[in-house]
Amino acid sequence: MGNSKPCYAPLAGEISAGVSAIAPAAIAAIPIGLLFGAVAGAKGLSGLEVTLMSALVFAGGSQFAAIETWSHPPPIAALAFATFLINARHLLMGASLAPKLRARGWRRWFAVFLMTDETWALAERRALSQPVTLAYWLAMGSCLYVVWVLSTVAGAAVGSFLGEPDRIGADFVFTALFIGLIAGFGRSRTTMAAVVGSAAGAALTHHIFGPPWHVAAGALSGIAAAFLAAGQGARQ
Repeated sequence: MGNSKPCYAPLAGEISAGVSAIAPAAIAAIPIGLLFGAVAGAKGLSGLEVTLMSALVFAGGSQFAAIETWSHPPPIAALAFATFLINARHLLMGASLAPKLRARGWRRWFAVFLMTDETWALAERRALSQPVTLAYWLAMGSCLYVVWVLSTVAGAAVGSFLGEPDRIGADFVFTALFIGLIAGFGRSRTTMAAVVGSAAGAALTHHIFGPPWHVAAGALSGIAAAFLAAGQGARQ
């Protein structure tokens, strides 16, 4: 029995380190999850539907975009396409993380489901000085996952009593949220080009075709503008 402690102590330490690392982001996610659940409930989604969306999608940006253009019946093809474009960055994030994450086979496939901007950034920072163990990664991802799902469910329980979101001004919260996010971005040429291109493409498409295609158009326009700006910067 004396030899068992060295086997379990590192695992417990990695789990503790993962939870400690993600705790600030998890706490910050609570009001956003409550907000999402409340407006989703006001839009007509049931508590079960909100739960399934958060549990299966687990992507705040995509969920915000989906609920902002939600209608009955929902435009499944447009929502799926917009979700793919919004989450396309995960391809690059996953490629960067893959050689650093100590997981193989089905464990790696399961682990990357929990990848978010926050967990990826924390894992990249840890990889500069220490290995990114599976226990550390799963502790981070699982903690944020549980907090996000529970907070959105709690928000939905409140939102079902609110009625139409525009009645209380809650339909503007998504716009306010993304304005806040944009304000926190850098001021590089590529970033500004992406913001302006995305806004112009979305506004023009909304004016001509209406929702929900402006979400996908905004994403495509932003990607194209960032690509052109980066290419121009490289040539200078």
